[in-house]
Amino acid sequence: MAQCPVCKNTVNEDANKAQTGMTPGGAKEVDPAAGTRQFHDGTWYYFDTIECRNKFTRDPDSFIAQ
Repeated sequence: MAQCPVCKNTVNEDANKAQTGMTPGGAKEVDPAAGTRQFHDGTWYYFDTIECRNKFTRDPDSFIAQ
Protein backbone atom coordinates (compact mmCIF):
# COMPACT_ATOMS: atom_id res chain seq x y z
CA MET A 1 0.00 0.00 0.00
CA ALA A 2 1.13 3.49 -0.82
CA GLN A 3 0.45 6.73 0.99
CA CYS A 4 -0.97 9.83 -0.69
CA PRO A 5 1.76 12.49 -0.33
CA VAL A 6 -0.87 15.23 -0.03
CA CYS A 7 -3.41 14.00 2.55
CA LYS A 8 -1.47 10.94 3.86
CA ASN A 9 -4.40 8.54 3.25
CA THR A 10 -3.60 4.96 2.30
CA VAL A 11 -3.87 4.20 -1.42
CA ASN A 12 -4.32 0.72 -2.89
CA GLU A 13 -1.79 0.66 -5.74
CA ASP A 14 -3.37 -2.38 -7.42
CA ALA A 15 -6.84 -0.80 -7.54
CA ASN A 16 -5.24 2.43 -8.69
CA LYS A 17 -3.69 0.72 -11.74
CA ALA A 18 -6.53 -1.72 -12.54
CA GLN A 19 -7.67 -1.50 -16.14
CA THR A 20 -11.39 -0.87 -16.54
CA GLY A 21 -11.52 -0.59 -20.32
CA MET A 22 -9.84 0.67 -23.46
CA THR A 23 -10.17 4.00 -25.23
CA PRO A 24 -11.03 3.99 -28.95
CA GLY A 25 -7.33 4.64 -29.59
CA GLY A 26 -6.31 1.56 -27.59
CA ALA A 27 -5.10 3.27 -24.43
CA LYS A 28 -5.78 1.70 -21.04
CA GLU A 29 -8.64 3.23 -19.03
CA VAL A 30 -8.65 3.23 -15.23
CA ASP A 31 -11.30 4.27 -12.71
CA PRO A 32 -10.30 7.68 -11.26
CA ALA A 33 -12.56 7.00 -8.27
CA ALA A 34 -10.10 4.24 -7.30
CA GLY A 35 -7.31 6.80 -7.10
CA THR A 36 -4.75 8.07 -9.52
CA ARG A 37 -0.99 8.31 -9.91
CA GLN A 38 1.66 10.55 -11.39
CA PHE A 39 5.29 10.07 -12.37
CA HIS A 40 7.56 12.77 -11.00
CA ASP A 41 11.34 12.96 -10.96
CA GLY A 42 11.80 9.21 -11.49
CA THR A 43 9.16 8.05 -8.97
CA TRP A 44 5.48 7.08 -9.18
CA TYR A 45 3.32 8.89 -6.62
CA TYR A 46 -0.14 7.54 -5.78
CA PHE A 47 -3.13 9.67 -4.80
CA ASP A 48 -6.52 8.81 -3.34
CA THR A 49 -8.32 11.55 -5.30
CA ILE A 50 -7.79 13.65 -8.40
CA GLU A 51 -7.94 16.75 -6.18
CA CYS A 52 -4.87 15.54 -4.27
CA ARG A 53 -3.05 14.86 -7.54
CA ASN A 54 -3.90 18.37 -8.77
CA LYS A 55 -2.52 19.92 -5.56
CA PHE A 56 0.65 17.84 -5.93
CA THR A 57 1.03 18.84 -9.60
CA ARG A 58 0.97 22.55 -8.72
CA ASP A 59 3.89 22.23 -6.26
CA PRO A 60 5.26 18.68 -5.98
CA ASP A 61 8.40 19.60 -4.04
CA SER A 62 6.39 21.00 -1.14
CA PHE A 63 4.77 17.58 -0.63
CA ILE A 64 7.88 15.48 -1.24
CA ALA A 65 9.96 17.47 1.26
CA GLN A 66 7.47 16.85 4.09
